Amino acid sequence: MSAIPQQVLASQKASLDKLIAVQGTFLEGFEKLVDVNLKVVKATFDEVAQKSHEAINVKDPQEALAFASALTQPNAEKAMAYGKHVYDIVSGVQSDLSKLAEEQIANGQQQVSEAIEQFAKNAPTGSESAVALLKSSLATVTSAYESVAKASRQAKEAAESNIAAATNATFKAASDVAEASSKAATRGSRRSA
Repeated sequence: MSAIPQQVLASQKASLDKLIAVQGTFLEGFEKLVDVNLKVVKATFDEVAQKSHEAINVKDPQEALAFASALTQPNAEKAMAYGKHVYDIVSGVQSDLSKLAEEQIANGQQQVSEAIEQFAKNAPTGSESAVALLKSSLATVTSAYESVAKASRQAKEAAESNIAAATNATFKAASDVAEASSKAATRGSRRSA
């Protein structure tokens, strides 16, 4: 068996391995999302049952106001936590896919580089300029790809930083609203007493 069919078979095997890795990454992310959603549904059912029992025991309007305001903050925090967890799962899948793509691109660049070197060894006399042009083109493409990949990583990091800041601000706002509601309910119950 010659070297070229072996290289083709190795390349096809590597491509199949990458495809299986991509499918595995998607399936793992899907499993995590299903797991999170099942946990949220179960926790929600349990909480609804608990809060329903507590609501039955509410006796006066001030107590009802305090009960209602006590529901606000935990639910907002839970929604934010859920959103962050889903974002983390999706971001993890994206990161894994990016790594697989980068590996595939690096392998492709290596194969092209090896092919150019093989061509250079077997090229007829006088084709040195064509070989140099091929090598220069490969270097330019590699440099451009690395620049785009770096910019993409920086944009992703900036987006994650902005999302973290927005999440923290939202948690603080929800906490402030719940605290204000709690104080208003306390003042209302003092006035009626």
